[in-house]
Parts: sequence; structure tokens; C-alpha cells
Amino acid sequence: MKIAAFSGALMEYSIQEAMKITANLGFDGIEIACREPHLSPQTSLPRVKEIRRLADEHVLDIPVLGGYMGRFSESGDPECAAAYDEFLGLLERADYLETDMIRIFPGGPNAFLAADYHYEKAAHWLKKCAAEARKHEKKILLEIHNVSLIETVESSLRLLEMIGEDNVGLIHDAGNMYISDTDFGRASVTGLGSRLLHVHVKDEKRIPEAGGPGTFRNITRHGEEHFLQCRLGEGEVDHRELFEALAETGYGGWVTLECFAPYPPLEQLAHDRDAVRQLLRETASAAVPRTVPTTAPTTTAPASPTASPTAPTPASPSSSSVSAPAEISLPSKGK
Repeated sequence: MKIAAFSGALMEYSIQEAMKITANLGFDGIEIACREPHLSPQTSLPRVKEIRRLADEHVLDIPVLGGYMGRFSESGDPECAAAYDEFLGLLERADYLETDMIRIFPGGPNAFLAADYHYEKAAHWLKKCAAEARKHEKKILLEIHNVSLIETVESSLRLLEMIGEDNVGLIHDAGNMYISDTDFGRASVTGLGSRLLHVHVKDEKRIPEAGGPGTFRNITRHGEEHFLQCRLGEGEVDHRELFEALAETGYGGWVTLECFAPYPPLEQLAHDRDAVRQLLRETASAAVPRTVPTTAPTTTAPASPTASPTAPTPASPSSSSVSAPAEISLPSKGK
């Protein structure tokens, strides 16, 4: 697995500064939050090419463009068409940035409040996005997110089935799933299966009352609840089982740190980077072994007319099993 920083945690910096910070902190890549001052569907192409040049200079991959467009399920047709056009703009920029995956939000309301028509409308527009993305050999990511149609594994798979396109997958986000009070451990990883294409990590915890830095309110199936954004390991989102399951299932993709705890950004990113590296070390033993077929050694014995050649036997693989919505009360920094 490779680790990326989310540029949304560095919004007080320019994208040039954010990329330099990300490289200096030792990350493998940067997931770009597609809001200015970092990037948008309207960013000029010369500036986009400069971002690609900086990525090469800092030896950073750009695995995902974290788009904020979409929200089709609750929008009128003119708004949906405008969001679709924004997606097309971001798709063009993804080509220049050599980025394979783009995030889109399907919209709300909470899965437990949504009607069939919410899913049908989101699926209609996301299918259009998927068809266009396929022409560019790109994949669309839908983030499992509180206060959205896809708060749980079940609601996420329901929407994917309605879209019916294999280039649409999911972002597993344990922090969001904790807010929704749904499983985010081993069962969630196995349940998503091959549709799990990307991972976000962040920590949160429930608190009696929001109001201080890093706090927010959300509607959940329990009613209105209050939360504090935390550094990894300091909240109530235990990521260990998640990382064990990722190792067990052979996940080899990206893990992006979506850091929004109320600490200085560099301090926050460094803390969460170290926490994820520690989790990766501690769960490495659960990883599926990647064996290489062995070739039988050659011999110098003369060939026998009755002997038949023996094919080398491959080694057998081991069986061991690796943002708060605006309607309620947003954190100050968007996810």
C-alpha cells in the first residue's frame, strides 16, 4: 500500500507549497482536493501542466482528484447538467495530470431517509459520467460518506448495481462510517470486495456538544449527534481491523490521510503518517504472500528416448488471509 496526503488538509497553502510539504513529509503521493486555490474544473491548462511538472519534480503520484461536484440525487436537472459539465472539465485535467481516479458525490439525504427516486436520479447521472470516464480510461470513485445515499456497505452496493458500470468503485472511509454508526472493519472490506478501489483514513469521536475547533454536528440514525475531529489513535475509530483486512485481502492500492483535527497542518499530517506506517508494520504479517513460480534446475544428464520432459511446478499461494454536509453544521475545512 502507498500513502497519500489529502491536499484539503493544506488549503491554507498554495498547491505548489502543498506538494512540497507532502514530499518533504515523505508521502508517496498527493490526492488533490479540487477546490481553489489547489485545482478546479476551470483551472487553466498551463497551470494544470505546471502541477504535473511539480509532481514529477517532487516524485509524487497523483492517484485521485477529489472532486466536489455531483450531488445529483437532490438537484434539479439544470444543476445536474452543470455538475456533469464540471465533471467533464475535471476529466480533461485528469488526463494532463496522469490521474486514474476522480471522486464524485452522489448526493443525499442519509441512506436511511432516501427514497428510491434519489438512487435512481443519482444512478442516471453517474452512469453518464462513467461512460465518459471510460473513453479516457478513468475510474469514478464514490466515497462512503455520512449524510449521503451511500453511508453503509449495503447502500453503496445498491447504488453501484443501479449504475451498472464496472469503472465505478468506492472509497472506504472508516471515519465517515463511524459517524454513520455502521461497520468499518473486516466485514466492510470483504463486503465491498473488488469494488473497494481507494481508502481514506481519519479519526473522530462523539462528544456531548459541538462548538469548539474541529467539532461539528450531523444527523445520524440516532438523531442529531456531535463530533470532534481527532488525530489518528486519539478518537474512537479503531483502524487496526481495517488494516488487517486490507492486508488479508491483498489490497495494494492507496491510503489517503484526510486530516482535519484542530492542529497545525504539518504536525497533524506527520502524526497521522506515523500512525499509518505503524499500522502497516503491525498488520504486515496478515498480508497475502506474493509467490513467484519457480523453475526446475536444468541437468546435464543425457536425454532418454523414453523420458518425457517435466514442467516446473509453480509454488502454491498461501491461504492466509490485508466532511460534514452543509445542511447540518460543517467543519471549517471540507472533506
